[in-house]
Amino acid sequence: MSNQQQFKYSTGVIAYPLLFVLSIWMVFWMQVRFFPSIKRLGVYPQQLDGLLGIFTSPFIHADIEHLYHNSIPLFILSVALFYFYRKISWKVIIFGIILSGLFTWVIGRPANHIGASGLVYVLVSFIFFKGIFAKHFRLIALSLIVIFLYGSMIWYAFPVKDGMSWEGHLGGLLSGLLFAIVFRKAIAKPERYVWQQPDYNEEDDPFLRHFDENGNFMELKEPEVEQEPISEDINSHITYVFKENKDD
Repeated sequence: MSNQQQFKYSTGVIAYPLLFVLSIWMVFWMQVRFFPSIKRLGVYPQQLDGLLGIFTSPFIHADIEHLYHNSIPLFILSVALFYFYRKISWKVIIFGIILSGLFTWVIGRPANHIGASGLVYVLVSFIFFKGIFAKHFRLIALSLIVIFLYGSMIWYAFPVKDGMSWEGHLGGLLSGLLFAIVFRKAIAKPERYVWQQPDYNEEDDPFLRHFDENGNFMELKEPEVEQEPISEDINSHITYVFKENKDD
């Protein structure tokens, strides 16, 4: 895949993140309306029955405010992920949910850890470090934008606020960094111009041909094209038709 195709836009760039966020809102609506008991399907650290929450916790939220604060960054970061890293986007999301959930299950406090914030931290960490590793100006710019918008989230990866799963946030940060290292080869490399290619020859360059060895512009003459002489006996190729009456 060429560098231009790496950044090619498709409908999935918007559709997949939108459907993912809408599915989380749908689960929350079902939780509030019909099944309030599913709120308990979070990650319970160091408990075997709490392992199920690794897969279900990103879809479970405590209240509408909790869901709202996770939905906006999740959508924005997912769009960036699908646009710049389309080939590995689903791997980052699926394995990000699993790995960040496992981190939470191992190091978490005895509590019900729910919410998609762990995945949000995976995306923030992955996009930031991936852009730094890529050394591509577009991806570095994306990293700077992400750190500008969500850099303050780093503090919530530590126990600075009661009632917040900082373990899930920390697990997301570590998971994103790990994925940036594992997928470091799946990086869109900077586009190389013709004159940067190893087999480039200045003499074949159509632009440089207009300059001499001292850099002075010289006008190139177009090669003369020989024209075939017109036959003098042109009348021999002309047929005349005479009509005596106009009705003929």
